[in-house]
Amino acid sequence: MNPLTESTGAQCGDLTREDAYGLIEAEGAHLLAVMHAAARLREAHKGRTVTYSRKVFIPLTTLCRDDCGYCTFKRDPGQPGARYLAPEEVLEIARQGQAQGCKEALFSLGDKPELRFPEAAAALRRLGHTSTIGYLVDMCRQVLRETGLLPHPNPGTLSRPELAALRETSGSMGIMLENLTPRLQQPGMAHERAPDKVPGARMANLRFAGELRFPFTTGLLIGIGETPRERVDTLFEIKAIHQRYGHIQEVIIQNFRAKPGIPMADWPDATLSDLLRTIAVARLVLGGEMNIQAPPNLSPETYPLLLLAGINDWGGISPVTPDHINPEAPWPLIDELARRSAEVGYVLRERLTLYPEYIREKEGFVPPSMQAAVVRLADAEGYAQPHDTAA
Repeated sequence: MNPLTESTGAQCGDLTREDAYGLIEAEGAHLLAVMHAAARLREAHKGRTVTYSRKVFIPLTTLCRDDCGYCTFKRDPGQPGARYLAPEEVLEIARQGQAQGCKEALFSLGDKPELRFPEAAAALRRLGHTSTIGYLVDMCRQVLRETGLLPHPNPGTLSRPELAALRETSGSMGIMLENLTPRLQQPGMAHERAPDKVPGARMANLRFAGELRFPFTTGLLIGIGETPRERVDTLFEIKAIHQRYGHIQEVIIQNFRAKPGIPMADWPDATLSDLLRTIAVARLVLGGEMNIQAPPNLSPETYPLLLLAGINDWGGISPVTPDHINPEAPWPLIDELARRSAEVGYVLRERLTLYPEYIREKEGFVPPSMQAAVVRLADAEGYAQPHDTAA
């Protein structure tokens, strides 16, 4: 049977690994057929609605013990911008977002810098904490209490108790797998100097989150030295853990873009066709029910094409703060995002950090500590309340 025909009728995606190996390298008319199959599967389960989350971006600390080859966010002690935000700075950003109708506070931060840098440990002591994660939990709690924004932290590799603490103060959480091949830790590769990017440790976080029923975001970063087949293998690992726990609410397919000053500055960007085929294969592997996202600001001239490849979400868009991970790539205006989505037949709707099904249909994914905040921000369908009623 034709794997494209077979996969479009699947509830959870029934493409075999060998089929996916063939499709991930599709070109020309074959690529268009793969995209068409992915879009049909998405529309069978998601219709023609595309979502986004209205957020503020809070860079809690730029310090990090990892040195990834593609990162522009991280700063070492002594470099400009190497610091922790103070509590009042965090709350000021959150309040600006609250005033603009935001519902999500995205916390971005480096991995456990206090384990590498004495300066980071000293800064934490001045803040009244011994660990970055302890400070993060505290600030998630304060933002939730003071502004009502739902925190979504991206803190890197954590222990199970650390994840459990964050679950009580966060709507959802994320950790990008990027790619699970151990080759990326070899000399000269993207994760050579990144101890927190060990594939087994990243997957353990997905398992811990599943055990805790913590709505989770993960995804691939394509074009950092992995092969197309290694992308497929990572997608199948995501599929397997989601089938066990049901907690992967969103998978991001993000394209590498070279930037000045990073070790990978001379690497070629991931191509548009590479991005489209990976999105389409992700949809066919993961199925019609999965929420699949690609950041529009990393494909500014062509992002409506990503809808035709099978995504159903644009991710977090901020009317207040820049993308601190990709500062050279401004967010599209939300009105523009709606207009350009409509040009290819899609209606834009605002969601919360949790997708509607994790609010209305899936049991046990909103802990009692978060229930009132989520109910206040969600409408009857589980999407975000209009701005004037959520304030």
